[in-house]
Amino acid sequence: MRMGFSHIKFELVDHVARLTLNRPEVLNAFNVAMHGEIFEAFQSLTDQDHVKCLVITGAGRAFCTGQDLEERRIPDGAAMPDLGESLKQRYNPIITQIKAFDFPVICAVNGAAVGGGAGFALACDIVVAAKSASFLLPFNKLGLIPDAGSTWSLPRALGLPRAKAAVLLSEKIPAPLAEEWGMIWKCVEDDQLEQTVEGYVQQILTQPRTGMALSKKAFSMSLQNSLEEQLQLESHYQSEAGANPEYRERVMAFFNRKKS
Repeated sequence: MRMGFSHIKFELVDHVARLTLNRPEVLNAFNVAMHGEIFEAFQSLTDQDHVKCLVITGAGRAFCTGQDLEERRIPDGAAMPDLGESLKQRYNPIITQIKAFDFPVICAVNGAAVGGGAGFALACDIVVAAKSASFLLPFNKLGLIPDAGSTWSLPRALGLPRAKAAVLLSEKIPAPLAEEWGMIWKCVEDDQLEQTVEGYVQQILTQPRTGMALSKKAFSMSLQNSLEEQLQLESHYQSEAGANPEYRERVMAFFNRKKS
């Protein structure tokens, strides 16, 4: 399945969806049209039970440099835009959908991830970055606060001291340092990014979908549950996973291999 878009590339082939931000002339900056296309592509995946993985990356030399400020030009005498409404209508639904997908979302950060672009990347389940890539949240330089879920994801990935310093000082975080700090899963040589991500995709395709879907849900709930609540949730989800035919098939395959 391929859908025709102007600002992204999107396809679904053999259980794997691939979305490429495709405004390289402006370093893949978000505009209203791109947000609409991303959301439409995401919506097309919500009822497809055969999808096992989504890969997101950027075209050209950047991943995404956040909001296209050309859309933020304010003519003399015009009213100031409500940026909070912009988040509610465009950014928040995209971030929420990434978290809601019941399959892994891999982000291949091929270059600079700035502002909302960094938040978009960090919302994904597995983030792999090229060695030359970097993350920057310069919101405070504009008098704004981090968005696209950054105030949620950064403290959980970096801890509060590093998260606050990265934002308040507007300091760039190179991909190798992001890996060292646990902000992303892996930093690889630039020419190894595509191959590395493809290896993870193939690994995911060998695994039953149910376990991955329930694992995502369990991790999400763990951020708000007490230990007792989380243990109960694990029991509930394990019952659901164990009742799935995939579990029996995998166990039987294990014993068959031992016999051979």
